[in-house]
Amino acid sequence: MGTHNFLAFDLGAESGRAMLGRLQAGRLELKEIHRFPNKTILLENRLHWNIYYLFEEIRKVLRDCRRDGLEVSSLGVDTWGVDFGLLDERGNLLSLPYCYRHRSFPQAMEKYFKNFPGEELYRLTGIQFLPFNSLFQLYCYLEENPGIIRAARRLLFTPDLINYLLTGKQATELTIASTSQMLSPFTRSWIPELLERMGISPGILPEINQPGTRLGKISSWLVEDGAPDIEVVQVASHDTASAVAAAPGRGEDWLYISSGTWSLVGVELPEPVVSPQSFASNFTNESGLGRTIRFLKNVTGLWPLQQCRKVWARNRDLNYEQLVEMARAARPFQLYLDPDAPDFLHPDNMVEAINAYARKTRQKEPGDIGTMVRTILESLAFKSRLVVEELGRLTGKKFSTIHLVGGGSRNQLLNQFTAEATGLRVLAGPDEATSAGNILVQALAAGAVSSRQEIREVVWRSFEIKEFNPQQQELWSDRYQDFLRVTGLK
Repeated sequence: MGTHNFLAFDLGAESGRAMLGRLQAGRLELKEIHRFPNKTILLENRLHWNIYYLFEEIRKVLRDCRRDGLEVSSLGVDTWGVDFGLLDERGNLLSLPYCYRHRSFPQAMEKYFKNFPGEELYRLTGIQFLPFNSLFQLYCYLEENPGIIRAARRLLFTPDLINYLLTGKQATELTIASTSQMLSPFTRSWIPELLERMGISPGILPEINQPGTRLGKISSWLVEDGAPDIEVVQVASHDTASAVAAAPGRGEDWLYISSGTWSLVGVELPEPVVSPQSFASNFTNESGLGRTIRFLKNVTGLWPLQQCRKVWARNRDLNYEQLVEMARAARPFQLYLDPDAPDFLHPDNMVEAINAYARKTRQKEPGDIGTMVRTILESLAFKSRLVVEELGRLTGKKFSTIHLVGGGSRNQLLNQFTAEATGLRVLAGPDEATSAGNILVQALAAGAVSSRQEIREVVWRSFEIKEFNPQQQELWSDRYQDFLRVTGLK
């Protein structure tokens, strides 16, 4: 079978990392070779990503690989969804991409629906309504930066921009394009009329390739600058799509939770589910590896905990392991939050936002850090149950197992809470599912693995998967009813 080395760049909202993957004898070994913080820039009261900073970090890694004599077959880039940059006729980036937490997007979505009916949009795209979806971002550009829209000749999503800077090729890939709310889940092609009705030329939309497409070699100027002469592969470039590709599911009775800053709760299907019921429940149909559909709901994940930790760090540096132990020692069920409440989207101070939410919902404010952390984790688990129940109703499926993958799978207390709240077995891991999926799609392009299912078998053989089972199901079911009542989700 031989040995193959692949390089994955996994760029998240909090941090980016370069992972070296070695595939040998049907087992994958991952090694982190570089990690760096990601950060936004506020320019003229607009929140942007610094795409050039991300590219410079990638260049450093490539130069180091060549300097150290590290031989790799290819590289792949995955990122979060929806955000994009616009290029002019000469291929120059017109402005730094907006960050999906830019404050103008909710108003832009509201204004969009005053002119275009939501039911029709969902029927065409099958995508849940989130204020930062690419379509609403374009609508925001029309008000805030109309000159940029007039000058734009190509739209590229975040991983496409990185690939463009690496190769000079302007193209997108199906899984990232499917997050935009501009793609048909039935034909897997653009819907030009969605741009035309806003007065935007659909000619800005790029060619769509399948995950596993070999985009081309790194540009010669980068090789002259010290990068290795290697190929760039368009992996499942939406990070969730890569994570789901590496979820080690077997059979038909499993679902996944890709747990990180966001929590993506869903199931893999052969065809989309677009119905009045899925519209009412705000479920989304995004594309996956092998022309599958990731039927899921995008809910808030560990974002509240991440933001609370930043507040606490002003006075006390606490790592996540310490926070989890404090939560484990705290009394259960002291406060219930809806993690997706607008209160928690982008507050200046998450701790204050949670205290204000407690007062608004006539609950007692958490008096210590452990109680607040436990509250967040319990509420995330309860929200997962709500979405799992919706999934069952909308698909007619019965589930026995949750594959919980991504960084959140390292939080064993959250894993156990998820088992308790849902009443299902939780198999946690791999924690680096996104990087594993990125690398194994490169392996698929290279012929080192043959299929989507073989990718999952490689994951089973390569990583520790921990099992969590419900122990207090009746207690958690009773408290779940309290959660629904207090949060107004019942």
